[in-house]
Formats: sequence, C-alpha cells, structure tokens
Amino acid sequence: MARLLFFLVFSTFLARADTVLVLPFFNYSKDPNLDWIGESIAETVHDALSSEGVLVLDRDDRLEAYRRLSLRPNAVLTRASVIKAADALDAAIVIYGQYELLPTAPPSRGSLRITATITDVKHTRAGPEFAEVGALEDLAALETHLGWQGLQFLSPKTAPSEEEFRKARPSIRVDAIEFYVRGLLATVPDQKHRMFTQAARLDERYSQPAFQLGRIYLGKKDYQVASGWLERVNRGDSHYLEAQFLLALCRYYRGSFADAARSFETVAAAVPLNEVYNDLGAAESRQNHFPAAAENFRKAIEGDSSDPDYHFNLGYVLWKSGQFAAAADSFRAALERNPRDPEATLLLGRCLKQDGPRAGEPKSEGRERIKTNYEETAYKQLKAELESKK
Repeated sequence: MARLLFFLVFSTFLARADTVLVLPFFNYSKDPNLDWIGESIAETVHDALSSEGVLVLDRDDRLEAYRRLSLRPNAVLTRASVIKAADALDAAIVIYGQYELLPTAPPSRGSLRITATITDVKHTRAGPEFAEVGALEDLAALETHLGWQGLQFLSPKTAPSEEEFRKARPSIRVDAIEFYVRGLLATVPDQKHRMFTQAARLDERYSQPAFQLGRIYLGKKDYQVASGWLERVNRGDSHYLEAQFLLALCRYYRGSFADAARSFETVAAAVPLNEVYNDLGAAESRQNHFPAAAENFRKAIEGDSSDPDYHFNLGYVLWKSGQFAAAADSFRAALERNPRDPEATLLLGRCLKQDGPRAGEPKSEGRERIKTNYEETAYKQLKAELESKK
C-alpha cells in the first residue's frame, strides 16, 4: 500500500513538474579521493532519467547554481542548501544523497553504501529514500539500479522493466568510470582529453567518454576522428540525439551529405528544432533534392521567422531550382532582417535578372548556411510547459 501511495503522489507532482535537479551525492567516507563517486552517481541518475524522457537539468546548470550560491561543487550540503539550489534553478524535484565506503577484506576495494532521497521542492514534500549496498567494483550496477528505482517512482507509467533498462546500459568497469568522471571534473583541456581517452580504452562499451571525445575533436575540426567517437554513442545514452546531431555535422563537413541527412532526420523525428530542420535542408540541398530541402527550410522559418539565415537558405535553394520570383521574396526577407548581407544582395540581383547558377561557377556553389547550436533541453522545457497548460 505504501509503495502504491508513493506511485500516486510522485506521478502527480511529476506531471506538474518543470524540471528535475540531480545533485552530486555527498561523500561521507571522509576520503577526498572518493569525491568522484558522488559526481558519478549524479551523472548516472541524470542519464537514466533524461534518456527515458524525464526533464532533467544538465550539469552546467547545476554548476551555475552552485556558483550563484557560493557553494563548493563537492560540498556536503544541508537540506536548506539543497532546497536553495533547486529554487535557484526553478527545479520542482531534487534528487540528492550520500555514500560511504565500508571496509572489507581484500581483494575488494571496499563496500559502498549509497542512500538517495527524492524531494518535491514545489510542495515542500519529502519523498522516498533508496539504498544500495555493494562492492565498489560493482559501482556501475549499483548506480544503474538506483537510476531505475528513481525512474520507477518519477515516471511509473512509461518506465521500462529493470531487465530492459539494464540491457540498454552495460555494466562498465569502475576504473573506466573513475577516469571519465575525473575528466569531467578536470579544468585543463589536455587533462580532460587524457582522462576521457583512458576511460574509453578501458571499456569500449562506455558511451559517455566517446561522446565527450567526439565533441573535443569536432571543436578541433578533425571531423573524421570525431565521427569515429560519436558513432560509438549508444541509444541508451542521454546524449544520443546530440551525438547524432554532431555526427551529422561531421558528415556534412566531410561531404557525406546523404549520411548527414539521415542523421539529421533521426534527430528531427525526436527533437524538431529549427536548427535541425535547417541543417537537414542544407544536406538535401547539397544533393540537389530541392523540394525536400525547401520544405525543411520552411519548417525552420515557421519555428523562427526572425533568423535571416533560414530565409537565405530557402531563397538559395529556390534560386538553384530556377524559381526566381519566389527566391527573390526569400532574399528580400533575409535582407529585411540583415541589410548588410552582400551574398543575399548579390543573389537577389541575379534573381531579378533571372540569372541562375552556371556550371563550373564555384562561388555560387555550397552557399547553404549551417547551424551548429543544439538546444534539446530548451526544447524539452518549452514542450513540458506547453503540455502543462493544456
């Protein structure tokens, strides 16, 4: 009966919730070398909830809240400070807890006891507590079970069975987890790269360091190496769709436009962002799939008509397909939003002269404008807000 009551209470307040905040678990072992475990638990619980559709604030948001409140990232917080952190981010639910290492006989590194608490901040209502005990070497399994328990209480109607949940999340070596989390905590780029690489090498099934390495190499414009890492991000990872978006960018920049379009389509089906529709249209335009490209550029404009690049891209694909009057309208719309756009001015002039693209004219080829920002969290927040008002 108590379990059923928890399901009813928590499913009710989640339906009204905007966001969930997961804090690093507090280290009660008194050994600062184990601080990384608290971050690891928070990351796993965050990923477990986010990958199953729960709206969870990301790590950067949480660090910003700590900065505003002058809290140390690995500090043991009072309940009042926990509530303040949640309030600072307008989170309706906060998940936090503690862990300690219990000594055991070798060769085990010790037995870990983890306790997690879910609190309804919006209604100042304490939720359930979960406890996990097991060998430190089994950290991945302990964290996964904890994440699944949290998901069961917060989203009981849509949560998969524990067997399905575990199948999508392989049990990762504890040393690989440690290197990955230390990479997240590192402040020097070279240290981050080294830690993530070591984590990925220790366990090839480990998706999270592959995602981070893909981002690093994309930032260096090494699209081939970035692609290799991003392709390793599995579907159970909360970063899967973002990885597909970044992979699509890599493929686009490498000239693999059909592969890029497929990845953009995967993202657009789940997260229909204006930027994704725009980039999908660009990949289709580069393949001379003009009607499909124009349709996706129009979708981007419907979502944000203020962006001049969307109007330029639509005008450009219409110009390439010989629809000069319609293209001219789009270039005018682009210039209304950005009068200092020499490329739009030039192509508007060519539309008025009905002067289309010429074979072997490199300056008129590949002019599509790509967007590189990916705002999945903002989209989910807006979607949740709109659904709560229905």
